[in-house]
Amino acid sequence: MLTTLATVVAGLLGAGLILMGANAFVRPRDAVGFGIPGAPVEDPGFQSWLRVKGLREIGPGAFLFVLMAVASSSVLGWYLLVFGLIPAGDALVVLRSGGPKATAYGVHAATSAVMLLTGVGLLV
Repeated sequence: MLTTLATVVAGLLGAGLILMGANAFVRPRDAVGFGIPGAPVEDPGFQSWLRVKGLREIGPGAFLFVLMAVASSSVLGWYLLVFGLIPAGDALVVLRSGGPKATAYGVHAATSAVMLLTGVGLLV
């Protein structure tokens, strides 16, 4: 039961990553919600970097689905444990750049926690 629930959450995480990555192409100005103050979201050069970031969200999101299809639940669990370090790092970046604590903890740290708990759920 726990493995099934964790696999469903992994799929939701993968879908969320793909949607967020695609959003970087459709509405790059929405990146202001990432939490870094003073981000030049209107600058076309910055928007190009946001598209790079979007691709880097789509790739791992798609990889979650690949692992769900071809790997054991433990491989998926280890991937999520390691991958959960990225949003934890994002939270630190937001905090160190003077961004809102609500975004750092409520978005990035919470995402990291969900990834880590899902990974653990797949490993037990």
